[in-house]
Amino acid sequence: MKSLLQHLKTRELISFIENKTTYTSPYAELTIFKTDKITKNIFLDFDAPIIASIITGKAIMYFEKTMPFSFIHGETLIIPEENSVRIDFPEASELNPTVCLGLVIDPNKINDVISNFNETTVIKRENNNWDFKKKAAHLKNNIEIDILVKKITDTFIKDTKSKDALLNLMIQELIIRLLQSKARKLILRKVNDNFSDARISYAVKYIQDNLTKSNLTLDKVAEKACMSKSHFFKKFKSTLGITPVDYINSEKIKFAKKLIKKSPNQNISDIAYKAGFNNVTYFNRLFKKNELLTPQQFKISLSKITAYNY
Repeated sequence: MKSLLQHLKTRELISFIENKTTYTSPYAELTIFKTDKITKNIFLDFDAPIIASIITGKAIMYFEKTMPFSFIHGETLIIPEENSVRIDFPEASELNPTVCLGLVIDPNKINDVISNFNETTVIKRENNNWDFKKKAAHLKNNIEIDILVKKITDTFIKDTKSKDALLNLMIQELIIRLLQSKARKLILRKVNDNFSDARISYAVKYIQDNLTKSNLTLDKVAEKACMSKSHFFKKFKSTLGITPVDYINSEKIKFAKKLIKKSPNQNISDIAYKAGFNNVTYFNRLFKKNELLTPQQFKISLSKITAYNY
């Protein structure tokens, strides 16, 4: 990210609306936003889907009828078209400005990548009519996507002779990785219908049916899928874009959140065991890693949701 930081130092920007620089390529447009003072109630409307990323600082995002959430470095936010968002920048200063990126990809490019994507994966089968007109997707701890967005940004800024060719390849990879991330959210709705490999379909169904059992292991799931552990691991990740262990843990955390919402007075230890965790400390650590809140903080936040709707 050295080139991005050097780029920012060369620009004297006045107001938030003016604090932006845009770069273009045949298939995409990148905009860099910077603010160096605490700012609240910035309203933005999007007429095209945006892939957003925080480079430095922090933003608080407010979508309609959704609890506000922190958006920080290392995360990616997919904002659908025809959406509005209110944004606060609570930590921006001249010494530590908040910098964020917005990447727009040509819809025709997205469709071309999908139509040419490997038919053996779940992505093509589920997303041949990929639609961004849904809720924003907040991707946390996705190192591959974070690194790729940084590479795309550096390539835009350096503006070498090979820029367009390199961007073409990287944007294709980004689309595929985003689709893989999207796939695991869709999987529960069409668990039996959309897999080219029935063994992966069966494995996902087995995980869902046995999610809260403390003895659910990768060895057992691989055995049920009639694969070796190593082959199952590779096949699962190539299909869903996530390891089976991370998938199991993320689904357990989702289940734990449902339990907390349903019975907020339950002890955290009871929630952990009901969600299939043997160790409460590990549950707390994993919950915070996934949600950026501890289970107890998540409990408290539930009572504040309605206060933030607008």
